[in-house]
Amino acid sequence: MSYSPAWSDVFHVAGTYVGRILRGASPAEMPFQMSDRFELAINIRSAKALGLTLSPPLLAVADAVIE
Repeated sequence: MSYSPAWSDVFHVAGTYVGRILRGASPAEMPFQMSDRFELAINIRSAKALGLTLSPPLLAVADAVIE
């Protein structure tokens, strides 16, 4: 399983920071931004290889289920 920030959001924020720096903003004065969205990915094959049983509600809320 992986629970991480949505990579599309991370790249968007990084691009925004680069644009601001190129326009002359000081990186030391820019605020830190955390991601608002997180994604849950579950690999069923790996879970079965480890002998884990995953509940159907957990699989239902996952953003990506890899079989």
